[in-house]
Amino acid sequence: MKKILLAAVLFIATAATTQAQLLKIGVKAGVNFANQTGDASFDGIELDKEGITSYHAGLVAELKLLDRFSIQPELLYSTQGASYKEAGEEFKKELGYLSIPVMAKIYLSDSFSLEAGPQASFLLSEKDDFDPYDAETFEFGVNFGLGFKITENIFVQGRYNLGLTEASKYADVKNSTVQLSAGFMF
Repeated sequence: MKKILLAAVLFIATAATTQAQLLKIGVKAGVNFANQTGDASFDGIELDKEGITSYHAGLVAELKLLDRFSIQPELLYSTQGASYKEAGEEFKKELGYLSIPVMAKIYLSDSFSLEAGPQASFLLSEKDDFDPYDAETFEFGVNFGLGFKITENIFVQGRYNLGLTEASKYADVKNSTVQLSAGFMF
């Protein structure tokens, strides 16, 4: 009986250690360089667009599936949008999303990774100087990026998010965002 109990304890300890190596949970935050692509006109007048600088922050997990391949789901609050100019006036549109990217990571070395994957985003807030209720409540996009582990727990990432669905109900615009992040895995 003691041997069976000891074997069970050793099995559970080994399984817990193995599971800890396969799944890591962490946090990340960073800066967004956001803009909107496409045709932006208001009452038939073409508006000039400029990017805005904003932020993102949230939770991240990494599930190691193979020696050099893992999946990284994230849950982020991310602000995106653009600044519009017409006849000397500037209008800012800032959209706050709950973004859920799921990145496939291919490690080229122990520290350096290529990343790509889809992203679903749900609109949580909208700050707008000219039409506060014209944003779509759901957005779908794809991400491409690079990651680098500075240490086993600290990492940095660079990513480009290309919106595939319209960000506005009344204009043919899509979100386009470059993200620079730093994070910590527990």
